Amino acid sequence: MSNSVGDRATIPQTVWAARGRHTGPDPEDVVRRVLHRRKESGDIDDFAEPPAGEDPAGRVFEARWRAAGTVTVRARLTLVPHPSRPEEHEWRLVAEAEGPWDDTWPSPATLFWPEDGAEGTDGSWDHHATVPGLRFRQANALPADDKEMRRRLREAAREAWCVNVVVHEAMTPDERGRLPLTRLLPPGLRHRVVEHRAAPQQLRAVNWALKDLGVEVPRGGAVLLPPDPAPKDHDGREHSVRNVFLDGSEPAELVAALRHFTARPRPLPQAAEEALTDLRDNWTLRTPQEELERARRLVAMYAEALEAMTKSRDLYKQAAEQALEALSAYRDVPAPALPHQQRSTTRTPVALHQLTRTFERLRFTAKGRQRLEPAAGASPDGTPAEDTAADGSVQGGTTADGSTRGGTAADGAGTAASGGSGGSPSSGGRLA
Repeated sequence: MSNSVGDRATIPQTVWAARGRHTGPDPEDVVRRVLHRRKESGDIDDFAEPPAGEDPAGRVFEARWRAAGTVTVRARLTLVPHPSRPEEHEWRLVAEAEGPWDDTWPSPATLFWPEDGAEGTDGSWDHHATVPGLRFRQANALPADDKEMRRRLREAAREAWCVNVVVHEAMTPDERGRLPLTRLLPPGLRHRVVEHRAAPQQLRAVNWALKDLGVEVPRGGAVLLPPDPAPKDHDGREHSVRNVFLDGSEPAELVAALRHFTARPRPLPQAAEEALTDLRDNWTLRTPQEELERARRLVAMYAEALEAMTKSRDLYKQAAEQALEALSAYRDVPAPALPHQQRSTTRTPVALHQLTRTFERLRFTAKGRQRLEPAAGASPDGTPAEDTAADGSVQGGTTADGSTRGGTAADGAGTAASGGSGGSPSSGGRLA
């Protein structure tokens, strides 16, 4: 069981909802016959059978009547084949009134289904929708097996449309006490309550089965099972009755607990929420006055939508004009140089100057190497070079002006040879 309702919607006080299972043949024929008789007797104003929509195997019935002569009630019954038992049909009935629901009003179930076998049926429409063996208009004895009892109570409380009440018999009742208590409830509660009966010796077992649900049944009393999910402020003691007399008298305390329970906010089961939405959105049984009001609402809605579209168009047009004006003004102003363009302009001369200096340096280096590296065995002017002795003395050679130098002795003396036939006094001699 969940601990809180959370963000789920609650059951409106104007809504009456029930779900069950029909085990007999041709349930749609039974509903049609009952609706015809209810219309003839004046119990309902009118009924219709609109298309089922997406499910071709389903059937939909609508009925409208006035509760207490003044309050309009709209109800919608949906019949679909049971998923696991095609010979049976599941039915969902949702009724919504124009004011808060009164338990003294007729049960919507008896306006679609026969109350007894007078309409040619065996009353096979009042079976629980999900738990086999449970019926609305009977006192359902709990299983003798403890685990089976626990499983049944948990399944009955899970996503329940109805209210589950567990009654403990203080002693073995007589024939009157064996009759279901639901027959003594107000009409608006009669077909929304499932009664579970615990024998006198099952008190300990039933309280063990109810432990997970957080409630306990008093000896000879009754308790209502909490909704699933349960609200945070749910107190099982508020919906517990200490004494239930099985003598055929009206169970006043139990009725008070049921009314208090149904008046409090309870989570709306997902399937019930879908059925309620279907009732409100796909309702077809309208009077001429309702058709006129619906047409007026549609006209008002379309007018609001058109006005909103017109305002949106004007706002879009104004925004487009402002954008064009801003673009025109932007084009008239000279655009400044972009940052990356400025960086490119300042860095390009520096880079080019460095590259030029690099090429010049390479060029001069190449020329210098050509001058400093003459051909092997030749002077810079192309004449053969003189041999040099191992001790560093020059053996012979010719100067740049064509004169011939003499060799230098190992002791440091050297003789200068004259380039012509007549030598000057200083052209030769020996130094001491």
